[in-house]
Amino acid sequence: MMAILRLGLNDPEQTEKPVPLITAAVVSSLVAAVIFLALFSWIAEEMREGETAHFDAVVRNYVNGFASPGLTKVMFAITEMGGPGLIAMMVVGVSLFLYERWKRGMLWLTITMVGAAVLNLSLKNSFRRMRPEPFFGTVPSSYSFPSGHALFSFCFYLVMAGLINARIRSRWLRILIWSVAAVLVTLIGLSRIYLGVHFPSDVVGGYMAGAIWVTTMITADRIRKTRRGVKLATVSDPVEP
Repeated sequence: MMAILRLGLNDPEQTEKPVPLITAAVVSSLVAAVIFLALFSWIAEEMREGETAHFDAVVRNYVNGFASPGLTKVMFAITEMGGPGLIAMMVVGVSLFLYERWKRGMLWLTITMVGAAVLNLSLKNSFRRMRPEPFFGTVPSSYSFPSGHALFSFCFYLVMAGLINARIRSRWLRILIWSVAAVLVTLIGLSRIYLGVHFPSDVVGGYMAGAIWVTTMITADRIRKTRRGVKLATVSDPVEP
């Protein structure tokens, strides 16, 4: 407990921010969500029309050109961080939030991952894209588009980084956490292409779907904070005689 406190933690829910600043953040996150939605729709349409076939083949063959027994073992280990390893990390994350009594952080993470699971299942069953022939391992039983590993890793690791960084004052520690999360998410997506269990467009689609969901969650949370800020400002205003 004391080791965690030495990091200089704070409670973002107790940190007051100007309403105009929060309102600007709402607009920016909403714009980002719309942009990611447009990109996902474009990728999905291109995939359905077969326009991503050349891109997928070129990237798959290029990545497979680096294959080696040692690298394959590493990629199998990395891809686990988007599957069973991610579940284990989520248990650790929820336990940390419970221990530190960060109830909103725990709720945020839970809603994000439940929503990601529903989104992943819905999209896979909507597009029903068949898996490519894998380079290593066996063919997963689920559909290919979008990549669930890419979607889940984007939602979990980047949201965890955001939730933790909101409570840390150290700039360098924040940079380190964001960097580790971004690299891990990228490597998990790359591992799916390397192993051949996904087309590259599946991975890009998974990232876009994750970005849509996360930015939507951020927008909803910032709208809540805007309303809370307006309410507090109204209550604290002096009554005119």
